[in-house]
Amino acid sequence: MRLPGTTALITGATGGIGRAIARRLAGQGVKVVLSGRRADLLTRLATELDARAIPADLSKPDGPRELLSQAGPVDILVANAAVMPAAHAADLAVDDIDGCLDVNLRAPIVMACAAAEQMMAAKRGHLVFMNSMCGKTAQCCSSLYNATKFGLRGFTQALSADLRPHGVGVSAIHPGFVRNEGMFARSGVPLPPGVGSVTPEDVARAVQRAIRTNALEINVAPAMFRFGATLAGVSPRLWAHWQRATGAERLSQALAASARNRGSALL
Repeated sequence: MRLPGTTALITGATGGIGRAIARRLAGQGVKVVLSGRRADLLTRLATELDARAIPADLSKPDGPRELLSQAGPVDILVANAAVMPAAHAADLAVDDIDGCLDVNLRAPIVMACAAAEQMMAAKRGHLVFMNSMCGKTAQCCSSLYNATKFGLRGFTQALSADLRPHGVGVSAIHPGFVRNEGMFARSGVPLPPGVGSVTPEDVARAVQRAIRTNALEINVAPAMFRFGATLAGVSPRLWAHWQRATGAERLSQALAASARNRGSALL
């Protein structure tokens, strides 16, 4: 899909990855419509990019459809908004569970189904879902986040098959640890030696490539993460053992402790 002259709605635009995506697409001649919960940051970014800003809370039942209605027809939807609970399963409150399911899974599905209808009629369009390597590999203290991202991956793959005959593309982006900006960066937990990370700009470039080439999935992660995803797909038991042996499990526990110390399960 050619980017110049298209219109893209980007959710979660006030986060580090969302800002990088917005700047990347705007630089390619895309008219961007920005959405997020922090109206002050949203307005600032919209002014920078000469874009529309629509504050929205996707955890509300009518939030996803109201946002899409306010945005109007779009050629591209980038479902980037997400929350990341880091906690032992026994420590998750019902509100944490409901909020994570609503933002990470329900909202992108509802928006995609509504946007797909108009895109099918136009016989063009592209849906991009910001997933995670956690949508391919499970680890301790991330059971709820893993559940939403595994679910989103399944939805993405099936949706691609549904929409392919209608000329509508579907892509999922799977970043590993993102430095400088985003949920992991805010935790302040250092990565173990040898564990690499990527930048928000790396993720934004992957989004651009996914739209242009109609790639179903793009992993944005160092080789170790890509190997882990392969291992987890072949043998979840071996993957769990590898996590314990390499210290990855301790990292997950540290992330949960960081969230708990801040009085929330959310990073």
